[in-house]
Amino acid sequence: MEGDIGIIKGKNGFICDMDGVLYHGNRLLPGVREFVAWLKEGKKRFCFLTNSSERSPRELKEKLARVGIDVEQEVFYTSALATAQFLAAQHPGGSAYVIGEAGLTNALYDAGFSMNEVNPDYVVVGETSTYSFDKITQAIHCVRRGAKLIGTNPDLTGPVEDGIVPATKALVAPIELATGREAYFIGKPNPLMMRHALKKIGCTREETLVIGDRMDTDVVAGIESGIDTLLVLSGVTSREEMDTFPYRPTFVLAGVGDIVG
Repeated sequence: MEGDIGIIKGKNGFICDMDGVLYHGNRLLPGVREFVAWLKEGKKRFCFLTNSSERSPRELKEKLARVGIDVEQEVFYTSALATAQFLAAQHPGGSAYVIGEAGLTNALYDAGFSMNEVNPDYVVVGETSTYSFDKITQAIHCVRRGAKLIGTNPDLTGPVEDGIVPATKALVAPIELATGREAYFIGKPNPLMMRHALKKIGCTREETLVIGDRMDTDVVAGIESGIDTLLVLSGVTSREEMDTFPYRPTFVLAGVGDIVG
């Protein structure tokens, strides 16, 4: 254990998931303040990465500020930003029909995309609480006319304080079934998002650590990108559940507070 902590502390870059690692809902997890202070004092390069596309980096900064964590807006990287970056590289100045929240539409606008409900280049789906039959129908029409289908992340469900809610992959499914087209998903475990994050922090794979609470997104994303992984047991995955997967994280700790003791 002590050897593992030494290796972890020796890393220069940290790509850190948020929900289940830093907080649960609006409750900060134990040791997080000390961990973030250690990152800042040690001049570590880090980003807080989330598969959620609902909130902008500014909103995420404000959410952490409410629980006593002060970090710059630039440290946040979301699947909405990754999606916008990917689409801008694929089709500069393109258009999209979006089912999602402001964090996604704003990221696309900032990347030079316009919104189009008639003949868009892409249909882009992210988490939203305003999902409707009319929006699904419009998305189906657009895809059948030739728009390419994109999901911000492949999560089936997302955690809320009283259970779970359907997430992007569940929301995309009716469009896929009705059109016979498969969506391309940008967020974890797509290595594309990891490469964007590495570029953002300016670190190599060898000097970086991915920290997360999910085996099926965080850990596998790190493994497939050639980055060491740390599974924390403060979120959705227990040690028993970890053992059911055909791959293992590099390190396992109860929470990020264990890094700094």
